[in-house]
Amino acid sequence: MPITGEPFIPDMITVHLGRPGENAKNVTLPFLDYVANVASSEIYPTWPEAAIRANMYAQISFALNRVYTEYYRSRGYDFDITSVTSNDQAFVEGREVYANVRELAGELFNDYISRQGNAEPLLAAYCDGKEVTCRGLSQWGSVDLAEEGKTPYEILTYYYGDDIDIVRDAPIAGITPSAPTVPLKIGTVNEYVRLAQLRLNRISDNYPSIPKIVLVDGIFTNDTDAAVREFQRIFNLTPDGIIGKSTWYYIRRVYNAVKKLNEIESEGVPLEEVSQQYPGVLRVGDRGPLVSNLQFFLNYLSSFYQTIPPVAVDGVFGEETRAALIDAQNTFGLVPDGILGEISWQAIYDAYLGIVSTIPVEYTEGYTVPFQGVVLRQGSESDEVRLLQEYLNYIARSFTEIPTVSVTGYFGPRTEEAVLAFERLAGLPETGRVNAITWNAVTSLYNDLYSGNRLNEGQYPGFEIGEEGSA
Repeated sequence: MPITGEPFIPDMITVHLGRPGENAKNVTLPFLDYVANVASSEIYPTWPEAAIRANMYAQISFALNRVYTEYYRSRGYDFDITSVTSNDQAFVEGREVYANVRELAGELFNDYISRQGNAEPLLAAYCDGKEVTCRGLSQWGSVDLAEEGKTPYEILTYYYGDDIDIVRDAPIAGITPSAPTVPLKIGTVNEYVRLAQLRLNRISDNYPSIPKIVLVDGIFTNDTDAAVREFQRIFNLTPDGIIGKSTWYYIRRVYNAVKKLNEIESEGVPLEEVSQQYPGVLRVGDRGPLVSNLQFFLNYLSSFYQTIPPVAVDGVFGEETRAALIDAQNTFGLVPDGILGEISWQAIYDAYLGIVSTIPVEYTEGYTVPFQGVVLRQGSESDEVRLLQEYLNYIARSFTEIPTVSVTGYFGPRTEEAVLAFERLAGLPETGRVNAITWNAVTSLYNDLYSGNRLNEGQYPGFEIGEEGSA
């Protein structure tokens, strides 16, 4: 599944030839062949074409919903769908496929039904309409509607409502596990975090003890950690605040359940939930604050690792940054490709944390603490926020455009206002968030002001000494 959560057509699908927990064979085959097999197993080739098309749209959408929501894989199974009609839809290994059905499968296999405004393929439930009836499409009823002259779309709206769309020519991709390859924890910034935040916030509507995450921005900070720990406590997982594979899939399962994504009357996944993307890698030519952060960490590590050279923190990923990154990758036993991917970032970040974690996080006048590796923003609550507030209040004595804040350790709107004012003063992008670059700018100015306001050794208040000296 693509990290953004956008629906796609799997190039291959794995079918379990039995009930979910039954010891049965798995069959992996092209999705197009699967569609043709299911249609040939469930409907008749002599039906009106409009009825065949409507049924195939429902069959495709049902299967894609299973893939999209990872219905079985999130439960630990190694398949995408079963061949049992009480659970899924009919599939008969090796059966003959009707020629006209095969031809239609080639045309329709990358089209599916969705609710208007929603991203996920509709769980288009259906039944034969004679032996079994249901709230979804009646297969024999679709024949009657087709004989009345209704189009495939009109047949589908008759059963599923007027608020459906047929998504056409969806992209084709291989099915890959959606879980992140590196566990998510405090300090992680990526699209996986944003998806987890979205899901936890929705789950908290049904489980109010899970605290809301103030900003769904892909930044794993204190409020996300608190939400993860409470989720893990409720569902009897190890409450370590880390989203590994088991927690990721458990979040996915509960999210699917509270949203009813595996039901015909799904609450739906709004399109805006799958549209935002974070860059997966950084390489030569990239610019911006993410590059600046990388350069900051490389610079800091260069003071402790002779094998890592310092670099200019200019937000431009040039050859100097690439060379330093390669040296860092060699230092940490990684593939030295000069590209910052997830594994390289985690190694650099963990090395940095290993150094700064030895420094007590407490306010001592005149001394500053290095960036602790966690982006601070609205909703953060920690000793690092308390430090930030102390530093900003000291700076505000000299720069009145920065509002003073209460030193509470909670990052609320007033603290965000002070951060924005500081960013304007320092010529930084106005984000209201404190990353490594902003933290470094705050502590640098604090140090300059503190040093300038203190008397050097041998300086005393009093009168000026003239040429004749004093008695």
